[in-house]
Amino acid sequence: MTFKQLGLAEPILKALEEEGYENPTPIQEQSIPILLKGKDLLGVAQTGTGKTAAFGIPILHHLYNSNNNSNGRRRIRALVVTPTRELAIQIDESFTAYGRHTGLRTTVIYGGVKQTKQVARLKQGVDILVATPGRLLDLVNQGYITFRDLEFVVLDEADQMLDMGFIHDIKKIIAQLPPKRQSLFFSATMPKSIVELSKKILGEFEQVTIKPQQATAEKVEQGVYFVSKGNKVDLLANLIKDRPGESVLVFSRTKHGANKIVKKLDQVDIKSAAIHGNKSQPQREAALGGFKEGRIQVLIATDIAARGIDVDQLSLVVNYDLPNVAETYVHRIGRTGRAHASGIALSFCENEERAYLRDIEKLIKQKIPVMDPHPEVEEEIEDKNAKPPKQQQRGRGGGGGGQRKPQNKKGNNNNRSRAPRRD
Repeated sequence: MTFKQLGLAEPILKALEEEGYENPTPIQEQSIPILLKGKDLLGVAQTGTGKTAAFGIPILHHLYNSNNNSNGRRRIRALVVTPTRELAIQIDESFTAYGRHTGLRTTVIYGGVKQTKQVARLKQGVDILVATPGRLLDLVNQGYITFRDLEFVVLDEADQMLDMGFIHDIKKIIAQLPPKRQSLFFSATMPKSIVELSKKILGEFEQVTIKPQQATAEKVEQGVYFVSKGNKVDLLANLIKDRPGESVLVFSRTKHGANKIVKKLDQVDIKSAAIHGNKSQPQREAALGGFKEGRIQVLIATDIAARGIDVDQLSLVVNYDLPNVAETYVHRIGRTGRAHASGIALSFCENEERAYLRDIEKLIKQKIPVMDPHPEVEEEIEDKNAKPPKQQQRGRGGGGGGQRKPQNKKGNNNNRSRAPRRD
């Protein structure tokens, strides 16, 4: 299928062609026809599958075909709520790109910066508003934003909004929405809390689910190193030096850990930057901008801050700390292998993280190849008495503890010491 076969407005097709888009991804191919019919939608898909275009394109199509703001002040007719500043900025850029020939106006608001410029843009009138929950409610309460003209509402990355503690803000927003609207609800995972929240915003809806293990297994080459906690930074430094000039995204479990990694990499002359919730918005934008432009080779991120990072030609994702929630692993490695591209993801596993590794392998239904120890870094020696983390002691899946060599494509055990590379 091509975008032309979806019956989209000509200005949108022109913009998609300019962006180099010809064939929709699975989430887009399944979602866009449903949304063009005006139905509510519950979409379940990991980051990197093309969700923004899946909801952005049909919203632009509807707004363009019913544009009644030409003879008066623009009214906010579409609202997208998303958890992080970076993701909000990315969604705003996507709407602007896909709608460049429609005459529709999009703007973005988020906290961490003064509201003056954002309020000025709102006063000029906008058709589509992308917002983080806190700043949105602030400006609603101040009278700068009204929901009375909304026709389309999107909650994106809903699971992350709950993880970040936005549940009360989201409930306040939902309570103020007009009853007659098209609602779109996107989440990467579907725990019970997300199911309950979706019932509050959606009417009669259809559901599209893109299984995460499909993208993981087919598009991303994976590997795991067993390494002691004290040797992780040496292993990371050597892997980076093995890939001069290539972009590397590293995931840390904590903000403090991210800062510590940056400091240690700086000591061995590797330029890196951290991005997390304690960084100011200018600091986050500078770090992300430097990474996208290639001035910074390595970006260290926490999971929440990483939502919204969209970097072309990302060579490698490294799980410096394995996540304690298996689904998070899928999101992380989805930063490489985006859309139809391939990618490489490597994980560091210390003894106390082996339980997390077993959960991950159970979720993705495959064993992650164990890499031979890097020649310059001591490997992890498994402690047979090591206990799994307390919160992960129940319901364990299969192995992941045995040391083995990853097979190359011909089935030989020749893949030694180095991260897998693209051909």
